[in-house]
Amino acid sequence: MDPGGELPGRDEQLVAAIALADEAALAELYDRHAGAMLGVALRVLGSRSDAEDLVHDVFVEAWQKAADFDAKRGSVRSWLLMRVRSRGIDRLRSLQAARRRGLLAGADEEAARIAAPAVWDTPDRERARLALATLSEPQRMLVELAYFEGMTCSEMAVQCGIPIGTVKSRLSAAMGKLRESFGGGRSEA
Repeated sequence: MDPGGELPGRDEQLVAAIALADEAALAELYDRHAGAMLGVALRVLGSRSDAEDLVHDVFVEAWQKAADFDAKRGSVRSWLLMRVRSRGIDRLRSLQAARRRGLLAGADEEAARIAAPAVWDTPDRERARLALATLSEPQRMLVELAYFEGMTCSEMAVQCGIPIGTVKSRLSAAMGKLRESFGGGRSEA
């Protein structure tokens, strides 16, 4: 059973229906995953309105690209969450670049970081928290910098004051531990 209590494979059925322009399937997919997606978007962007806009945009993209989904590459949930994370990081970098160029007025940093309470309140949240707790502090910090801040290995090396090779080896070890915590995981080609 999946966290939503539905039959395994339900998400894949919904995506297949979305590819055939089934609006009810999109609504059900939204109900199943929007909370987790909003939690990731809030963590990346720090603004509830920006996070809500991003989740909307990712569902529009999912509507348009549902036929491209490949279950061999991962779950629907992972597909959606990775889209939110990558689009959020892209959006954050664009906003930062625009502010640096003076194209946008810099919002008060305190106000920009006020976010609503996390809405990702599913069994996966606890599994993720427990999995992250198995990592050493340096590994956990790098995973958080990579995932939530969107930093590259080079940026993390500068931020943490360690060689880039150390960043890469710690991240690799951390990912191995996380895969193990989540039951192995499949290799992706």
